[in-house]
Amino acid sequence: MMLVSPEVLHEQIVAILAAWGAPAHKAEAAADVMVDTDLSGIDSHGVAMLQFYEELRDSGRLVLDAEPEVLEDRHGFAVLDAREGLGHPIAIEAMKTAAAKAKRSGIGAVAVRGSNHFGALGYYARLAVEEGCIGFVTTATRTKVASATGGVSPVLGTNPLAFAAPAAGAEPLVVDMSTSVVALNKVRAYGLRGKPLPSGWVIDSAGEPLTDGLEAYELLRRGEATICALGGAGTENGGHKGFGLSLMVQILSSALAGAGQPGHEDDRDNLGHFFMAIDVSAGVSAETVPSYVAELIANVRSGPGEVLVPGEPEEASRRMREAEGIPVPDALLEGVRGVAERAGAPFLIGA
Repeated sequence: MMLVSPEVLHEQIVAILAAWGAPAHKAEAAADVMVDTDLSGIDSHGVAMLQFYEELRDSGRLVLDAEPEVLEDRHGFAVLDAREGLGHPIAIEAMKTAAAKAKRSGIGAVAVRGSNHFGALGYYARLAVEEGCIGFVTTATRTKVASATGGVSPVLGTNPLAFAAPAAGAEPLVVDMSTSVVALNKVRAYGLRGKPLPSGWVIDSAGEPLTDGLEAYELLRRGEATICALGGAGTENGGHKGFGLSLMVQILSSALAGAGQPGHEDDRDNLGHFFMAIDVSAGVSAETVPSYVAELIANVRSGPGEVLVPGEPEEASRRMREAEGIPVPDALLEGVRGVAERAGAPFLIGA
């Protein structure tokens, strides 16, 4: 394990993306999101994704210099085609567009098709807060890894969503969650760190729990295992509710933009996202929402015990890692070294 400064990690990511042919502004935008994600402690969605992005690029499913196309642009809604480009830059553009529309009409939304993995959703929901809005984000995912309630085979992605709202005198409240019990890349992150998976996260084709993260990740990629829905495999603990949320995310992320069905395998993955912003000043007053959220947080903390509201663990991680560095496991370090060498980019970590 090595502690790497955010600046060095950012420089390393930019160097690799640039060597692949990404324009400077796109490489910088992607690196900004990926490093912020690692700073936040979401180790599954930051620099660890470089090896997966390499696979996409090598197979022609990630076009580093693609320019997005506006398919529809109405007063409060737009549809963008990312044309297989990096997911991070188009996601930033989409949320900023949604926020600009919200500032004009109270609410704005943007649907995206033809995109790629774009990291942790909470980053984009927080962008809306920076623009004076409430933010909501959903995305479909490329690989079918989650089962439906009552089913035993993977038919949906992990289908995450994020929501962020401003809080007066505090950091925003940020909910960032998959609608399955765990995200696919978190399974891999556990394996890279040698941590056993909790029972009930991933089951094999016989319904038996898997605890080795790397083995589970490979079986999931091959469709030979499944991640349980949020709440579990059955209805006893609310698995049907997680299944319902996953269907909602799939429809918002894909149907509006004309993106693909889960796991649809053709020469274009056609991944879909959805971004919505609500201007906080569109309500009673610009101060009402932040004040309400701050009071709500105080209320949920009023009982005994230590309550962490959504977004606080990530903010605490961000402060600690900005001071101490981002922990990069040895296996991941060697993976990034290999990506850099194959790209013809310098390996800057530890240099």
